Amino acid sequence: MSGVADASRAANHKRALCNHEWQFPKRALTPAAYRESMIVIALSVAIPLKQEDAQSVFANSTAESPIETLGQTSPHRSQGIFSHLSMSSTIEEEPPQAHKDSSKLQGSPQHPSPPDTSSDQYDDDFQTKDFGFLPIPRRLQYDPDSAPHFGWAMNILFAIASTFVVANLYYCQPLLLKLSESFNVSYSEVSRIPTLVQSGYAAGLLLVTPLGDLVRRRPLILGLTFCGAALTIGLPITKSVAAFEAISFLVGLASVVPQIMLPLAADLAPPERRASALAIVLSGLLLGILIARVLSGVVAQFVTWHVVYWIALGVQSGLFVLLYWTIPDFPAKNKHLTYFRILFTLGKFAVTEPVLAQACLVVICSSACFTNFWVTLTFLLGEDPYSYSTLVIGLFGLEGMFGVCVAPFLGRLIDNLIPWFATFIAIIAFTCFQAVQTGAGGVSIAAVIIACLGIDIFGDMIQISLTHAVFGLDPNARARLNAVLIISIFLGQIMGTSVGTHVFVNYGWRPAAALSLGFSGFMLLAMLARGPHCERYTWFGWQGGYEMRKARQDEADALREEPVTDSVPLEKVDHLDKEVA
Repeated sequence: MSGVADASRAANHKRALCNHEWQFPKRALTPAAYRESMIVIALSVAIPLKQEDAQSVFANSTAESPIETLGQTSPHRSQGIFSHLSMSSTIEEEPPQAHKDSSKLQGSPQHPSPPDTSSDQYDDDFQTKDFGFLPIPRRLQYDPDSAPHFGWAMNILFAIASTFVVANLYYCQPLLLKLSESFNVSYSEVSRIPTLVQSGYAAGLLLVTPLGDLVRRRPLILGLTFCGAALTIGLPITKSVAAFEAISFLVGLASVVPQIMLPLAADLAPPERRASALAIVLSGLLLGILIARVLSGVVAQFVTWHVVYWIALGVQSGLFVLLYWTIPDFPAKNKHLTYFRILFTLGKFAVTEPVLAQACLVVICSSACFTNFWVTLTFLLGEDPYSYSTLVIGLFGLEGMFGVCVAPFLGRLIDNLIPWFATFIAIIAFTCFQAVQTGAGGVSIAAVIIACLGIDIFGDMIQISLTHAVFGLDPNARARLNAVLIISIFLGQIMGTSVGTHVFVNYGWRPAAALSLGFSGFMLLAMLARGPHCERYTWFGWQGGYEMRKARQDEADALREEPVTDSVPLEKVDHLDKEVA
């Protein structure tokens, strides 16, 4: 009877295997992979196992076991095969009709579905070359089983890259007088150069950075860095101011690499230190602005302005080589979208995401305050009662170095707080320093220095905390969310420069400072209109209590989602909810 039972069991097992829809890759199997598949099928028929026995075999198999040896030979192909083998071992316990729908079988929690190796995504994720011809170092190739380690070294690398790429936007500013003499044109003509560089950068934010949600970031970053270096060659050799302006525009367009690295850093960094990672990259941006202005001014003072751009070319080339050997590959996201659909959703997010809309309003005002302060500061310090020279006025910009140094510590603080509270605290402090400038900026130089430090530090904190909050909305749309946020910063800078200059020239330093104080008050109203724990699509109101600490709030959410058992008493959940509220 046992022989009859074994024969019946084997027949049922073979029939189940035949009915099951095996999902092999659409591309042709290699002979080795085909042999592996046949061996696994033969083993599954010859050695019928119960479900718990099969799971035990796969969980406890050693390197000497034949199945694991096959899995090590071809991990990506064999993964799906082993999943089907584990599933097929349970078919003898159930009627064959229950498995006619293979999609239901793959969706069951007991039998996780194998990776979709038949899709195009499987081919696209495992790339060995950039641009189809440039080999990717093996240790940097994407491996779904081993995520790249985003430690301090890689974080600092992102900051260094941001520093020297964003510097391309500011090399020209101290050189305008030299450029006017070299091209034999008026000041008004060369004044278009900084505007065109910034215009190119704005065009890149709108048209290029959203590609970070559509294509692989490694070749995108390398390609833009190479284009920026190649275009820089034309700046020191051209004899035409029109050509210089056109090339400057294109250099600005290619200099959006930091805004692609920010979402990539958010993807790679662990959630518990995401704000710190963003803070370090943003500090690299600020450092690039300072270095570019100081470097170009000093170099042009002792040699010709052409040397500045030759140095920039060398830096860009070295940066390209550094990024090639260090930046990890990462698969593309949103492959179901097209470029124009990506651009459409860019605008859609701005009007459908309350957190993003709130963040945009705040960064517009904070950027307007920042540029209004620094632009009008030049006029304030150059007139009575200070009457400082241009050199002394320029040294005030070095206070920005303090903000660069403090930014990583601000990131650590933000990591431990709910982003809304981090932003609100920063706005209150920002408003206090604006009040100092409004009250005594034109009376005491000490007030100006204090205002410089406070506005710089807490302006950075506002941007870091809002970026952290916005990136948490949708991991697959971080490039577009960042583009909307940075475009808002640009709008605020334009508004602060134009309106602040007009108010200062016509009404004086105190009304100009009071204008920034008014912007700060509007930021507070914008934050209070929508509380820290509101649902994602709630535009106005206050929900979820007043808990500031992220860890405490996460603990409360986790306990609230768990079923009430003896290990999690209902009284403990209610008590924690009362503490959070």
